Amino acid sequence: MGVVVALGDGKREQASIARLIELTRADMSRVNELILSKAGSDVEMIPEIANHLISSGGKRLRPMVTLAAAQMFGYSGEKHVKLAASVEFMHTATLLHDDVVDESGMRRGKRTARMIWGNQASVLVGDFLLGQAFRMMVEVGSLEALDILSAAATVIAEGEVMQLGVAKNLETTEDDYLQVIKAKTAALFSAAAEVGPVIADASKAERAALRSYGTNLGLAFQLIDDALDYGGNSQSLGKNVGDDFREGKVTLPVILSYRRGTAEERDFWKRAIEKNESGDAELEQARALMGRYGAIGDTIGRARHFGEIARDALAPLKKSPQKSALLEVIDFCIERVS
Repeated sequence: MGVVVALGDGKREQASIARLIELTRADMSRVNELILSKAGSDVEMIPEIANHLISSGGKRLRPMVTLAAAQMFGYSGEKHVKLAASVEFMHTATLLHDDVVDESGMRRGKRTARMIWGNQASVLVGDFLLGQAFRMMVEVGSLEALDILSAAATVIAEGEVMQLGVAKNLETTEDDYLQVIKAKTAALFSAAAEVGPVIADASKAERAALRSYGTNLGLAFQLIDDALDYGGNSQSLGKNVGDDFREGKVTLPVILSYRRGTAEERDFWKRAIEKNESGDAELEQARALMGRYGAIGDTIGRARHFGEIARDALAPLKKSPQKSALLEVIDFCIERVS
């Protein structure tokens, strides 16, 4: 029998980032206009592929964090809009590249770009979006912001390569895996949160608080994704449940189940992950083993732990609507079902 984990109800989730959406609504309108403008090209396939993913219903959480973090310190210029658009382009580019590397067929409930236009076009359009992101960063004129986001781009690429190194490797430790997701996912959340206070001339301590907030929010976010792949459903996940399993990804629920299991159960994991015996029956068995050893619940527990670190990072900062909204994002990331 498989394990299905209820992580919350839709109504509460939508409410949990309502304040962030409202606070950034006007700025996000400009970000969205800029995104559509910068995704344009005389090369017909580029806007076609870019808009396929850009318009596919992502929450734009990372750029909203950038905008709120800038507002939080009284910023009133235009630079945060370009930085937020840069962050979203970086995220979109990594999704295009990820889907090629992972051979994914579904993203946000739609066929991936690689399934429609092919791997080569997906990679190249991802490169185009990265180029546009860096052009906007240069236009902002902040070397510090450029340094933070360009460093994040490097770390994200390192994370992708690290993930290849641990793929199908059941000897991967929890520390190894946390290192991968810190690079692959948390680095962009961290950069998105930090560039706001940078252009608002916030203090080093305030910048460090937002950087820590973003890093730990990103870790929590990815760990919940790991749990959802086995404990969620396709509609809420935006991809097929069990995709990580079928792709042989060694995520935290797998690591915990493998290490806690019997010799016979570890043999099952070796067949499923290392030898690609990962059909529907094997997926159900994997989910059952995760239920037996509490792997999903413990993965969510780890996410809550990082969420509390993110919460504590913001604790010394003065009260503001933006601070409240960013704190609510932590709960949204952990309790989300969509």
